[in-house]
Amino acid sequence: MWGPSLTYIPLAFCEERSVSSGLQQLRRVQPPWSPPEGTDVSKLHLYNSLTRTKEVFVPQKGNKVLWYCCGPTVYDASHMGHASTVDTIIKRARQNYLLEQYGEKKPSPSQILQDVLTARTPFKAKLAETTDPDKKQMLERLDAAVDAALGPLQVAVQSNAAGDTLQNQVLLEEAKDLLSDWLDSQFGSQVTENSIFSLLPKYWEGEYHKDMEALNVLPPDVLTRVSEYVPEIVAFVKGIVDNGYGYESNGSVYFDTAKFDSCPAHSYAKLVPEAVGDQKALQEGEGDLSISADRLSEKRSQNDFALWKASKPGEPSWDSPWGKGRPGWHIECSAMAGSILGESMDIHGGGFDLCFPHHDNELAQSEAYFENDHWVRYFLHAGHLTIAGCKMSKSLKNFITIKDALAKHTARQLRLAFLMHSWKDTLDYSNNTMESAIQYERFINEFFLNVKDILRSPTDITGQFEKWEAEEIELNKSFYVKKTSVHEALCDNIDTRSALEEMRALVGQSNTYMAARRSAKLPPNRMLLQSIALYLTDMLKTFGAIEGSEPIGFPVGGNGQNADLESTVMPYLSVLSDFREDVRKIAREKKVTELLRLCDELRDDTLPELGVRLEDRDGLPTSVKLVDKETLLKEREEKKKMEDEKKKKKEEAARKKQEQEMAKLAKMKVKPSEMFRSETDKYSNFDETGFPTHDAEGKELSKGLAKKLRKLYEAQEKLYNEYLQSTQNGS
Repeated sequence: MWGPSLTYIPLAFCEERSVSSGLQQLRRVQPPWSPPEGTDVSKLHLYNSLTRTKEVFVPQKGNKVLWYCCGPTVYDASHMGHASTVDTIIKRARQNYLLEQYGEKKPSPSQILQDVLTARTPFKAKLAETTDPDKKQMLERLDAAVDAALGPLQVAVQSNAAGDTLQNQVLLEEAKDLLSDWLDSQFGSQVTENSIFSLLPKYWEGEYHKDMEALNVLPPDVLTRVSEYVPEIVAFVKGIVDNGYGYESNGSVYFDTAKFDSCPAHSYAKLVPEAVGDQKALQEGEGDLSISADRLSEKRSQNDFALWKASKPGEPSWDSPWGKGRPGWHIECSAMAGSILGESMDIHGGGFDLCFPHHDNELAQSEAYFENDHWVRYFLHAGHLTIAGCKMSKSLKNFITIKDALAKHTARQLRLAFLMHSWKDTLDYSNNTMESAIQYERFINEFFLNVKDILRSPTDITGQFEKWEAEEIELNKSFYVKKTSVHEALCDNIDTRSALEEMRALVGQSNTYMAARRSAKLPPNRMLLQSIALYLTDMLKTFGAIEGSEPIGFPVGGNGQNADLESTVMPYLSVLSDFREDVRKIAREKKVTELLRLCDELRDDTLPELGVRLEDRDGLPTSVKLVDKETLLKEREEKKKMEDEKKKKKEEAARKKQEQEMAKLAKMKVKPSEMFRSETDKYSNFDETGFPTHDAEGKELSKGLAKKLRKLYEAQEKLYNEYLQSTQNGS
């Protein structure tokens, strides 16, 4: 019996000599050792808006990362833009309250009509003076909808008809924006109860959390609400004033940008310095409630911004050292983040459109309060989300709610759509974008299903360790190359787009390997494919695209049943599949077509309704896969559509062929002597065989034309003879 092969390598210069009792002795020692040179380890780089370049990310306190992200302004349904990052509440809350009060009074159709027409006058003026193309297009859409709803009610009122309830509801729904604006201008100052302003955000916050949960977005460690932090905000504003960077004016408090910027330790507008003095951006940042002439006149400089605003009638208010008022927009984030994270945080996130003035003002007032120059170390700004090229925005009425999106696509598909694009660049939400995500999901899922099918094939504990041939060595090499590429992509500003492409390439290589083994009628290496599938599953779980505890692949079935569904039903499905395969074998041998039809019906019609796909393979056992029922039914529908199109094309080709044959037959029946006689607009004289000799004007045909016509005549003569021959043969 052969034992293991051993190789002995002589040691050179690895001995020490010693002399004992006059005898020379040798003592063996270990040779010198040197560590490998190694390679550089990739470090996480983030695109920092403070430097407008990618910087190595260095947390201030080891692995503890302090991160603050601006949340949504919760006055309406959360939209897809919120999903990509995770506007004024006062005005919307007040308008909603007034509109609700208006509806409860049950105004008559004539009163509704009169009020809408009255409200339309200032709306039309606003439309006429609007220059922003996106806003103008939004207002024009609203105006067109109101105009369409006005017509039926105007006719009803003019004819002294009561007008039905539906017409009233339609007009109120279409005109609610311009009507609520008009009501606010008339009665807004009478709304003084603070609770009115809290009901709206409370409701939409709840809806926002439901949407985030549906998208598998993890909740933050701490969630802050402005209404709960008013004492902290007041203290924060007071600290800025005490430090000399704020001043009171008519009950409001403003940030002194010139004083702050003149300090050697500080710099105003770190993010967008070129925007300083941009009054349009500043006014948009301050909000509709802050740009009145009296408010603007209170500031020492047009660049100064409000820390605390004296409340006017129709606005919520809280006590402060400067009188009744409410927080400025920018101070809210500074006070809340500062209360939790302290004088400096690692990362501050938000939308790209918040760079100036919001985030620049946040930085200034926070560094004024803490008297430092590093309140934020890394600023990350997510790109815009657009619809058909237009920025998604609540204020422009141009947004897709998350609920609407989830009604069309799964949470995983929406996540993949975001992951397949850079977080800092613009993403256009469109059919093409979502189709790419769906195709990616389908491609990855098919790989998972194939691997799980391979792993279900029976083997003993030693049989799962197969010898690696050149193909396995090559695939394993690619596996580790792709893992490294994915890691490097994520270290490069969290480039999920490139990471997903590297994962797609790994699946493609694995599919090629499995196909080659299948063609060679050889089993693929189970352990290698399992390792690849486990890695891909783990990455997709990290990306939030896979929920549950299944080690491989996407969950199957509804909530609460996916974890154990596959392990529970697969043994029964395997027995069914084996039984069906035996029946098909006997049916083919005995030529029982009805049994074969029933087996196909089980595969194509019955099992897909249960979320089961059978794949018959020549020379190999039938593959059994659990797939979402909706996916299978869609596949069946697409397959039927393709078969119908193929059938239609075949029928169309047969029809054209028949028409061609009929045309040819009709042409064959024409005697050569008659083929030119009907063309009296071309020819006037013919010889005894029916061949034309003169044109329509009586001129003799040229030799060239006569030669050309003679060829046509002879060809028809041949066709006619073929026709006569076929009739004689009875064909």
